[in-house]
Amino acid sequence: MKTADFDYLLPPERIAQHPPAVRGQSRLLHLAPSGDEMIHGHVTDLVAWLRPGDLLVFNDTKVVPARVFGQKETGGRIEVLLERALDAHAALVQVRASKAPKAGTTLLLGPEAVPVRVVGRREALFEVAFPPGQEALAFFEAVGEMPLPPYIERAAQAEDWDRYQTVFARHPGAVAAPTAGLHFNDDLLGALAQAGIGQTTVTLHVGAGTFSPVRVEDVEAHRMHEERYVLPEAAVAALAETRARGGRVVAVGTTVVRVLETAARRPEGLTPHQGETDIFIYPPFEFQVVDGLMTNFHLPQSTLLMLVSAFSSWPAIRRAYEAAVAEGYRFFSYGDAMLLWRRAVGERGGKDEV
Repeated sequence: MKTADFDYLLPPERIAQHPPAVRGQSRLLHLAPSGDEMIHGHVTDLVAWLRPGDLLVFNDTKVVPARVFGQKETGGRIEVLLERALDAHAALVQVRASKAPKAGTTLLLGPEAVPVRVVGRREALFEVAFPPGQEALAFFEAVGEMPLPPYIERAAQAEDWDRYQTVFARHPGAVAAPTAGLHFNDDLLGALAQAGIGQTTVTLHVGAGTFSPVRVEDVEAHRMHEERYVLPEAAVAALAETRARGGRVVAVGTTVVRVLETAARRPEGLTPHQGETDIFIYPPFEFQVVDGLMTNFHLPQSTLLMLVSAFSSWPAIRRAYEAAVAEGYRFFSYGDAMLLWRRAVGERGGKDEV
């Protein structure tokens, strides 16, 4: 498979630059399991489109205000974007500067010029150490800006502190929102629970690498960045109970898919644990846990577009995307969403369909 195969035409005006006026009012395109039938609705239609006994799995990570500005000791201006905290006083970051900093360099970050030492480099990322008494995550939470995706062509505003965060965000560590979860408000969560649709959470701290383009021609040659995740005991129990009663597991977002399908491939299987995943899901792929997927519309030639193509099929996804463009759907992080259902690898046609 070639990266260029996963392409589609998207008018720039379809890229959502702001969230909808009210959380929970986004549109939802329902793609039938066959991939042939599309129903245009809204996220509130989930109450009707799901069945009692189904289980929604959310990502409860919390976005850290991960963008900080500063300067080198020599005076050159820099921009630092947190990738992830390594421990209390160390982090991996992206650094934008006129010249990449070398190991041993001190960066003066934030309004108080906190001295942060560059320890070394890991490919495109830099490992940095914060001074004693200064925790890495606490520093970014105190002085950072909300890290909007690069395709949102404006500075972060007051609305983003609320709207680029899910209502169930609990555990700080992400530098990008699990955007499928942005569509849910307390009223919708309550209506789903009243309809007998279960809810549970996992945690995956989304890294800045989620926006990294696929730079290789052959899909199989791409390597994913690692992201930390937690599969808690409550989620494992909810998954087992759902399977026992014949319900369907519906992932809210590709990050949840990555957690569950990574866990299923461990020798221990779906047991409570935490770890790191660099799983890369592209066609063909045999899903072991997830039956349904609610997800936003993704960038052309991206790993996330490849994931949803593996879950359904690229021809079906391409038709749905073309219909969404024609119907005026909003795309990407602040945009609308789709509801997909898994098909067996043989039904998808695998590599030959791309």
